[in-house]
Amino acid sequence: MRRPSLPAVLVGLIPFLGMCFSVPWWDRVSPLILGLPFNLFWLVLWIVFSSICMAIANRIEERHKKKGSTAP
Repeated sequence: MRRPSLPAVLVGLIPFLGMCFSVPWWDRVSPLILGLPFNLFWLVLWIVFSSICMAIANRIEERHKKKGSTAP
């Protein structure tokens, strides 16, 4: 099993950092966005963004794997 590349790990850390360390900025209920309290909307937004970040990290890993393989 190979170690993941550094760029893929950094992209994968973005959602973690965004959800965990941005609490002081989004810890409020008002305003309502799309019928959701702001804090719930913020977390749902990060969950969707996490999928995007993981897809980007996967593409980075695929490209890294393709570059490192020695095809005959």
